[in-house]
Amino acid sequence: MAGNSYGSLFRITTFGESHGEALGGIIDGCPSGIQLDLEAIQFEMSRRKPGQSAIVTQRKEPDDVQFLSGIFEGKTTGTPIGFIIPNTNQKSDDYSHIKDNYRPSHADYVYDKKYGVRDYRGGGRSSARETASRVVAGAIAKQMLPEIKINAYVSSVGPIFLEKPYQDLDFSKIENNPVRCPDEEMAVVMEDYIREIRKEGNTVGGTITCVIQNVPVGLGEPVFDKLHAELGKAMLSINAVKGFEYGSGFCGAKMKGSEHNDLYNSDGTTKTNLSGGVQGGISNGMDIYFRVAFKPVATIMQKQESLDNKGNITEMTGKGRHDPCVVPRAVPIVEAMAAIVLADFYLINKTYTK
Repeated sequence: MAGNSYGSLFRITTFGESHGEALGGIIDGCPSGIQLDLEAIQFEMSRRKPGQSAIVTQRKEPDDVQFLSGIFEGKTTGTPIGFIIPNTNQKSDDYSHIKDNYRPSHADYVYDKKYGVRDYRGGGRSSARETASRVVAGAIAKQMLPEIKINAYVSSVGPIFLEKPYQDLDFSKIENNPVRCPDEEMAVVMEDYIREIRKEGNTVGGTITCVIQNVPVGLGEPVFDKLHAELGKAMLSINAVKGFEYGSGFCGAKMKGSEHNDLYNSDGTTKTNLSGGVQGGISNGMDIYFRVAFKPVATIMQKQESLDNKGNITEMTGKGRHDPCVVPRAVPIVEAMAAIVLADFYLINKTYTK
């Protein structure tokens, strides 16, 4: 299986399955001498871990990170950083009913056809649990670039949208509620809706908005390695992501050039920022902002038609512990992937400008 690594100079390779002994990764290219705050890394893991509230999967995993290499006396050494995250709360019997069946909208069928074998326990490698390793790498990337501020938050759940622009929000309130919406009133509405969906045995999707501030001018490489293209690839690699738009996004397609152009100030900043902080694939110093769309979790606790490995249409009902809405736990994953992209481009830019 290829495709387990991301990045050029700052590179993360992940391994492990949802119900295996452990997840883990190797981070290559991290510069030496960075004083790491291990508690901050663990905090990011706690934001992603299952069982953190009543509106997410009730699988109980501490997601404690064990570093194996690349760190000495709290500082990075410049050598590969190896780590593992033990799995401690697997209930593989919850998945025995899908041993010979393909769940609708899951990776079961394509994995089986491509590789001739699949780990049906929790989806194996296709499980969103793989993203725990990305959060470790993202937490280290954030500490590489402490001046850059990355804040993601839930901006919609199903039909419920937070209409306020990000400039009117207080990012310090993101962690004040289980939905991770910085608007307190909207957070309550979203949480109630997720609870209703869960009672129905159903699931719902949503969107996450991410804002990156204090980005220097010059990150990103034309022609095929544009900053926004890499951010899009990084976000679309996250489980359940169905869409990515930055800046004016699809709304910009409705506008005239006279409305959409960001006019300059004398210091190189722009009066508006419909470009979303990126021009020509290169950061321009303005805020980078984008939105990521997540589909409803595919496993629902309702009867559905399915397909078995002999080609028969069957009937099945989801079992096990699953998120009714994945977006609250995906917030730190979006931030982590954004940080990895920026760390990689920071090192590339540093190499080219020496």
